[in-house]
Amino acid sequence: MAKTAVYCQKGDAIDYKNSTEEMIAANTVVIIGKRMGVAGGDILPGEIGTLHMTGVFEIPKKASVALDAGDPVVFTDADGIDKATSDVMGYAVEAAASEAATARVKLLG
Repeated sequence: MAKTAVYCQKGDAIDYKNSTEEMIAANTVVIIGKRMGVAGGDILPGEIGTLHMTGVFEIPKKASVALDAGDPVVFTDADGIDKATSDVMGYAVEAAASEAATARVKLLG
């Protein structure tokens, strides 16, 4: 039996159902498994909204971490962007000094 696929959407942005009891505000980083996306608008509890899964975003960065362009990164709610040793979610598109509050990151999708 042939395994076939049906095209659903391009994938740069995906439909995402907010299964929490809190609104997800526009521009919030949302973790899906080992990937991160950015809310394209407010997503009310129980509703479906858009998550951007590709693109470059300026995201809060872990204090005292310096990044070079091309460094693989990961995101956690506690620390923000940090250097990744596994489960890479994106990469720095430019250097960010250790004292910088944010980093510019290319999402991997």
